[in-house]
Amino acid sequence: MARYTGAVCRLCRREGLKLFLKGERCYTDKCAIERRNYPPGQHGQARPKFSEYSIQLREKQKLRRIYGILEGQFRRYFQMADRAKGVTGETLLQLLERRLDNMVYRMGFATSRSEARQLVRHGHFSVNGRKVNVPSFLLKTGDQVAVTERSRKVTRIQEALDLAQRRGVPDWLEVTPDTFSARVKSIPARSDLTMPINEKLVVELYSK
Repeated sequence: MARYTGAVCRLCRREGLKLFLKGERCYTDKCAIERRNYPPGQHGQARPKFSEYSIQLREKQKLRRIYGILEGQFRRYFQMADRAKGVTGETLLQLLERRLDNMVYRMGFATSRSEARQLVRHGHFSVNGRKVNVPSFLLKTGDQVAVTERSRKVTRIQEALDLAQRRGVPDWLEVTPDTFSARVKSIPARSDLTMPINEKLVVELYSK
């Protein structure tokens, strides 16, 4: 599957905020936003004029980059949210949060979503006792996620669990570090998601 392979710090600078794409580095003074808080490129320090469309587009790009998915897949998530009952924007965020790679990151088994995606791809996790290696697998309330027996000595996972105490684990998840397992207590409500995202702008963009 195609994926972005460029410098991820450029993405944070382009959006003007920390997207936490580099794991532990984002919490240090080496973070690109801390050092150069302006868009990359020759004209990065200019003062651009933003149209209504560009504001909506930037919000969509920001959301895509946070979760590390490409345009085609993001559009499919929007279509799923649009067909579902409830508020489209909130449903879209919930679908993105339910991805296995995102949940692995939220549970503290990885320091970033890209690292979580790689760990899932390599078969280090099981869901309800069955190995799952599809990052886009959607979890639901009550699902149990666990590190497979042979993967519990993987240094990256052990280090991530130690660092997760600084980031904290969301209230909708229950993590048991001793057994390398976690449970989805509930699907997060919009008030539980503290990301600086205005999902209404994304809905307006795709509704044109």
